[in-house]
Amino acid sequence: MRDFFIRHTPSCDKVTTMVSASLDAALPLHNRLAVRLHFLICVWCRRYLTQVRFLREAVREHPEKLENPDSPSSATLPPEARQRIGQTLRDHRQ
Repeated sequence: MRDFFIRHTPSCDKVTTMVSASLDAALPLHNRLAVRLHFLICVWCRRYLTQVRFLREAVREHPEKLENPDSPSSATLPPEARQRIGQTLRDHRQ
């Protein structure tokens, strides 16, 4: 049975791309089904979804942490990295 799923579901690379896209817009039915089938055999992609959801929620709950360069959570990142990450997140929110 596992071999059937491996042959008939998308690769982890494709699934992670679809999972990321699904956070911004609903996937077509066939893609949602493909992702669900893949989740039956791949713990790593299920974990990826959990982690992405966690990060998205953390950013939504604490957007001030992205804007405040004095926040403890940004103390270990160089200023250029904080700016790049902040800009990327702002671009994706639009």
